[in-house]
Amino acid sequence: MSSFEDLRIVDNFYQTSLFFPMPTVVISTLCEDGTTTCGPYSLVQPYYVAGKDFYAMLLCCRNSSNTAQNILRNGKCALNFITDDPKYFKECVKLSWPGDKPADKMPKCNFKLEKGIMEETTGEKRPQVLADAYQVIECTWVRELDGAENDKAGIEDGYEGPYHDFNGITSKFGAHFILKVDKILMKKRYSDAIIRGVKASDFPPAPVDYGYRDSKNFWFHKHRRMRAELLPIRKASLESVRYAADRVDDKVKFTDDALEKILNVPRVFLPTVLKACVAWAKENNVDLITAEHMDIINDKRAKEKKK
Repeated sequence: MSSFEDLRIVDNFYQTSLFFPMPTVVISTLCEDGTTTCGPYSLVQPYYVAGKDFYAMLLCCRNSSNTAQNILRNGKCALNFITDDPKYFKECVKLSWPGDKPADKMPKCNFKLEKGIMEETTGEKRPQVLADAYQVIECTWVRELDGAENDKAGIEDGYEGPYHDFNGITSKFGAHFILKVDKILMKKRYSDAIIRGVKASDFPPAPVDYGYRDSKNFWFHKHRRMRAELLPIRKASLESVRYAADRVDDKVKFTDDALEKILNVPRVFLPTVLKACVAWAKENNVDLITAEHMDIINDKRAKEKKK
């Protein structure tokens, strides 16, 4: 006999039928009059993470919300990640009531807003970002995916079909937005930690949100000190890495001491690493990659990451 109970699946199952941990993100968008409005969301996650021409996030939301209507209208938003300070979560709950108009709720909003880097560098009008956030992702909706380029704002009592599968208006009351990552902004304390290598004390105190559960409360969990678990060392043999390297390119080759530099690379990522090394070699007219060349490649990658 199973040790589990069979729980009924209902609407909003992720918060009514599950204990589902989620992020707490305040999304800022541009209203028709050019002002910024904010709304809290948890159904936000990475979408395109590698192998595409761009990186992207995915947002799921009500299509009648201020956020959805503004994205449909101008395609711009910023995902602001807040810390677990109770005053910030309280502010999120205050901003979350469905149907509140920006003109009514934003004068009472206690989050501090400032210009994002996209607006500062391009001059393009963009939503302001939360100065209180520890990190921000400035995004643009990829409206041409799934044929969503003709989806328009202006309907707040339910859209009629046909509906898209994964982008734009996806149901009578729902929407999904694939959001291209334009810029990642981060407060210096945390960006420095990523560049130099993080320790347990470097992680931001991010809240874990469990959503609207009992018709009365929003529930969240405060951050606790991170615990590190060492990765298993699975060092590949030189012969197996040599086998892969010899098949990457018919002209550019590797010395043994060069390949020893990447013995710890997981097998699934090895082809990508080798191809990047070959690309560098061709750019620099190198036919035989040595350990010294690998040091240069690694140093170049480290500098690019720091930028």
